[in-house]
Amino acid sequence: MSGATLTLASPGLRLLTPLRAVLVLALVLLVLLLLSLSQGAVGIPLQAMPQLVFGEIPADNLEMQLWQSVLLEVRLPRALFAILAGGVLALTGVLAQALFRNPLAEPALVGMVSGGALGAVGVIVLGGGSFLLLAPAAFIGSLITTVCAYHLGRRYPGVAGLLLAGVAINAICFSLIGLFTYLADDTQLRTLTFWNMGSLAGARWSLLAWLAPWLLGLSLLALRYWRGLNALLLGEREALHLGFPIKALRRQLIVLMALLVGPLVAATGGIGFIGLVVPHLVRMVLGADHRSLLPAAILGGACALLAADWLARIVVMPAELPIGIVTSLIGGPFFLYLLLKGRPV
Repeated sequence: MSGATLTLASPGLRLLTPLRAVLVLALVLLVLLLLSLSQGAVGIPLQAMPQLVFGEIPADNLEMQLWQSVLLEVRLPRALFAILAGGVLALTGVLAQALFRNPLAEPALVGMVSGGALGAVGVIVLGGGSFLLLAPAAFIGSLITTVCAYHLGRRYPGVAGLLLAGVAINAICFSLIGLFTYLADDTQLRTLTFWNMGSLAGARWSLLAWLAPWLLGLSLLALRYWRGLNALLLGEREALHLGFPIKALRRQLIVLMALLVGPLVAATGGIGFIGLVVPHLVRMVLGADHRSLLPAAILGGACALLAADWLARIVVMPAELPIGIVTSLIGGPFFLYLLLKGRPV
């Protein structure tokens, strides 16, 4: 496994053309969206949804008023937030794997998520609960840990250096989070709990109105880097010969990933493995060309997190599992599979 690296020559299984893959993923996402909106502690018939969204509900129809309230105030913003967060996590996974030239790099494993969580938790315990403070603090935390993982991981060839750096960074971040948790009062403890397991329960229209333009804009910017990402997979020397300013490109990618992951972690807590599993699965089908890999991974990540959120809500109804537990139950075995197979993807 120590020799596992990403290469542009990885062809994938070519089961689908990129366009067909995107269309299939979009169809799967639509099906999952309808399931997510209709199923839960309160069942909502699919045929009633158009009237619930666009029509008027009679004042004496209390059941439909309940459905409309659940749909528009709870499930729809939560589903859209899951789509947005899943797409961004998968996108940052692709960026991290190309940047590190390492198939096991993803935001949670290399410390980006824990760094963002540490920044957010520190702000909460030290007295600032506003999202306008949490987001910059999470960005700074993610940026610092990403830079550390990048420089520490490059000291050793192969996977070992990056994994060890990620383990050390995560250990330091979680120990400091534990210290802040120890210092927190009862109210802060309830706020901090979801950072350990991740949650989409905080999804609101007001949050989406601020976060969606930010993440969508940065995601569109990331798509423009597909040529540079392909060049990174060829190797530094080859990329330089092709005319890419490697140092500047890497700095831009690190800042871009931190700008994406930091505010997202401030809103969702730590959700692991989406950024690891989805890029691998998409790459196995389409190959390593980032022109098609990036948009397909965004759709794949959206499908994965929306499905995980749906499962988290229906498996133990009317209670709810933390979504981080669901993603870890799926992503953990897949991570072990990658380690055991020891093959470049």
